Amino acid sequence: MTAVEAAYEPGLATLTLDVVIPVYNEEADLEASVVRVRDQLADVPWSHRITIADNASTDGTAVLARRLAHRYDDVRVVHLAEKGRGRALKRVWADSDAAVLVYMDVDLSTDLNALLPLVAPLISGHSDLAIGSRLRHDSRVVRGPRREVISRGYNLLVRGALRTRFSDAQCGFKAIRRDVAVEVLPLVEDDAWFFDTELLVLAERLGLRIHEVPVDWVDDPDSRVDIVRTAYDDVRGIARLGRNLLTGRLPLTEVSERLGRASADAGSGRLGMQVAIFALVGLTSTVVYAGLYLLLRGWTDALTANLLALLLTAVGNTALNRRLTFGVRGRRDAVRHQLQGLAVFAVGLAVTSAALWLVHATGSTHRGVEVVVLTVANLAVTVMRFVAMRSWMFARRRR
Repeated sequence: MTAVEAAYEPGLATLTLDVVIPVYNEEADLEASVVRVRDQLADVPWSHRITIADNASTDGTAVLARRLAHRYDDVRVVHLAEKGRGRALKRVWADSDAAVLVYMDVDLSTDLNALLPLVAPLISGHSDLAIGSRLRHDSRVVRGPRREVISRGYNLLVRGALRTRFSDAQCGFKAIRRDVAVEVLPLVEDDAWFFDTELLVLAERLGLRIHEVPVDWVDDPDSRVDIVRTAYDDVRGIARLGRNLLTGRLPLTEVSERLGRASADAGSGRLGMQVAIFALVGLTSTVVYAGLYLLLRGWTDALTANLLALLLTAVGNTALNRRLTFGVRGRRDAVRHQLQGLAVFAVGLAVTSAALWLVHATGSTHRGVEVVVLTVANLAVTVMRFVAMRSWMFARRRR
């Protein structure tokens, strides 16, 4: 079933495309932009509508928007009491009856010839989201060096910090299937400019297919975006979203299953993300282990101190990796996972005890040497633990 067929269930969508244009104090450009978009949509073979999302404008934008809606049957206006591009898109997309939801910036910096390639994969059911990209090798972009550096720097930051694959997070030219938007939008917290990035990152984590369209793009010299303020808010957004992903706060597994995208990695991220989180948990566990060993070594022998320190950190390590690395929540199978963790612990104990025996066999009794050797042995055990957790303890059965 295609996206359009899915949307045309009784009582649901009657439109194929809803093109949303968020505006704030755009009295000078709004009418010309709406006319251009209408002309472009006249050539598409699907039913469509233009929605002007007025973000609490204080000039004549609201009045002009109402005039346009009165003049054209395929134009409507939604007024919001608060500013925020993300807030406007959430509101309009959530209330829309169209099968495919589109948005574009009012300055129309993106060549509208990219509209058909943007929406076609969603209408056919091939993809879940589609984005215009100014950073693909076959895109044609005209803008100053300052904005070029900022844009590329931001997208590199997003890819490095959040381990994403899409090329351009902030291009104001995107589309999403309505059935996907219904599930994903409640997870997006940002109501401003970071909305785009957050939506795309969550889509990737959910296993959704994102289609990229190279675009021709000309910078608007009259852009009113506060670059410094926006950059600051975006960095804060990256930190917040990264924290939510690491702590398992978002119900990604449940949403991905409802969307039919459940896989071994859905909800907890790809292998690279799992390795990164596992490494952080492992580093923490290793530091705690070393501290516990030195503390216990003050009142017991080396083998007993190693046993107790390893046992305590193994329980904590299993619990943290269960929740953070592999996205397993709730009490179900928690006891089984801890028992499996203890089995892996027994192997680790054998390896570290053998390493400790070798140290003593050489005649050394220095505690610093013991800690170093045991730490190296634990790093080797850590690799084994990750393989065991991924392929045995927390392996999810494919549907």
